[in-house]
Amino acid sequence: MRRFSPLVVGVPVVVALVLAGAVAVMFADLSRLRAREASGQEALAVARAIAPDMLSYDHRTIEQDFARAGGYTTGALTGHYRRLLTTLGPPARHQRAVQSATVTGAAVESARPDRVEVLLFVNMSTVKTVPGEKEPRRQVSQNRARFVMARVGARWLVAELSTLLGDAPPLGGR
Repeated sequence: MRRFSPLVVGVPVVVALVLAGAVAVMFADLSRLRAREASGQEALAVARAIAPDMLSYDHRTIEQDFARAGGYTTGALTGHYRRLLTTLGPPARHQRAVQSATVTGAAVESARPDRVEVLLFVNMSTVKTVPGEKEPRRQVSQNRARFVMARVGARWLVAELSTLLGDAPPLGGR
């Protein structure tokens, strides 16, 4: 009967165990990557859908517009939207301002299962009818916004919002 040395038997066993461990680690990493990808795609879709409501308002319905936008927020941003109405509301009503936002592009900057940063490219159109002026003032701008989306229960909400503005010349020579 032939006897194998412990080295001949032990080395393949150790190699098999190391390979099995490596496969387990890679499988766990793949699962994490898939979870991040899924979170990123979910949050991206929500951000694209709610950005127009978050960035648009009409002087005739500004309270409702900001209340709706605040419903998409969480944390300190919710309070910020309430305070913003008190500072933006009076001039918007006086100038009869209407601001419309259209998302033209969006991408995930970073993603974790519970937090996703989304970069949005947004066209903004603002019309102001200032009392005493014959023609309304129209302005179109191309902007970028960053939404930090947080998973709160089963919903994605905006936890942070920042903008980087880049204005185009106003329409009509104004």
